[in-house]
Amino acid sequence: MNPSVDALRATFGDAIGRAADVCGDTIVSVRRERLYEIMKWLRATPGQRYDYLVDVTAVEYRDRERPLEVVYFLRSLERRADLRVKVELDPTGDLTVDSVTPVWAGGNWLEREVYDMFGITFRGHPDLRRILMWETYAEGYPLRKDFPLRGRFSRAEQVRQALNANPEAHYSMEELSIAEAYTELPADMRERLRKGERGKIPHSE
Repeated sequence: MNPSVDALRATFGDAIGRAADVCGDTIVSVRRERLYEIMKWLRATPGQRYDYLVDVTAVEYRDRERPLEVVYFLRSLERRADLRVKVELDPTGDLTVDSVTPVWAGGNWLEREVYDMFGITFRGHPDLRRILMWETYAEGYPLRKDFPLRGRFSRAEQVRQALNANPEAHYSMEELSIAEAYTELPADMRERLRKGERGKIPHSE
């Protein structure tokens, strides 16, 4: 098991819950109230230095007492070590956790996706709003277990709402300027980016 688990237990005591190795990955549960403190420690402490937040996601189960979890995938690039941190939530209660965006700036859009798909609120997030569904989307949270496969509205109503949405009203000027800059690129470069060949574009371009 990843030695970070023993270090976490020694530092945070009973705030650290179950830990297990699953398919070579170490997964550790932590108390929601201590999440931000624990994440800061994992990011900044010598010997830990989890400097890359790979992903933030959530998962909901049907057969558990606390079936909703927020899952963080951390990586120490220097040590080539990975760690998954989980926080359990009660889907019938408070779905709020502290944002880790102040620790890893890359958490911004990752947390927004979890908010959008699962309805989990990230306290202290600098810009918490929907990122995949439009801002006025009123059907709920598409990845929750209680969400109907065909949605809660008719297809015609979904199309009507989508057509009436004004997505540009929900983006900052900086975000809009990035989109505008894309259209100013040479046509061949836009095509290569569209095909996912971004890494093949020479730096001279």
